[in-house]
Amino acid sequence: MNIPLQKIYDGFAQTYEKNRELFDMTEVFNSFYEGLGSKKGKLLDLGCGAGEPFPRLFIDRGWNVTGVDFSGKMLELATKYAPEMKTIQADMLEVEFEPNQFDAITAIYSLFHVPSVNHGALFEKFYQWLAPKGKSLFTYATKEYTGQTEFDGYKEFMGQKLYYSHKNPEKLYDDLEEIGFNIESKIYREIGGETFLWVKISK
Repeated sequence: MNIPLQKIYDGFAQTYEKNRELFDMTEVFNSFYEGLGSKKGKLLDLGCGAGEPFPRLFIDRGWNVTGVDFSGKMLELATKYAPEMKTIQADMLEVEFEPNQFDAITAIYSLFHVPSVNHGALFEKFYQWLAPKGKSLFTYATKEYTGQTEFDGYKEFMGQKLYYSHKNPEKLYDDLEEIGFNIESKIYREIGGETFLWVKISK
């Protein structure tokens, strides 16, 4: 029996302290942040978890941060690690915001838990929510992680079977460009022994 993803992440919250240093994303953050210029702005982080690392790093630089996550237990941790962050407990597919609200949107290690059939509609929301010239950075699963060109199923992570879903990267790029995004970079990065595709897009 597959345990609902939300309950799995509630469980991960209990061991968060032990595992929080496994993934060093300093280089990724610096690269993305430098591309935003020196201005302070508003960040939306989807799948924010405990508010690290991206929300915390943006807050430390004076940004206003909104975090969305479906795990209440992870959001409880966020009150410790990123108490300045406005948190919303919701599924990223269901949350709504006014247009042109955010200067940046991040979805780090979260988007690939959303069924790929819904990715296009979610990216359309990204486009609506971003302010003019806004940028987004997200992590995408590929065959380097799942072993398949397209995937919709379960893989083991930290002793639990987690749901993953992704399209062929070329289909992903086509979707993004059709919506109107400019693809600024698409880099495969190995962090913590896992390889994912990191995509930066701009409006």
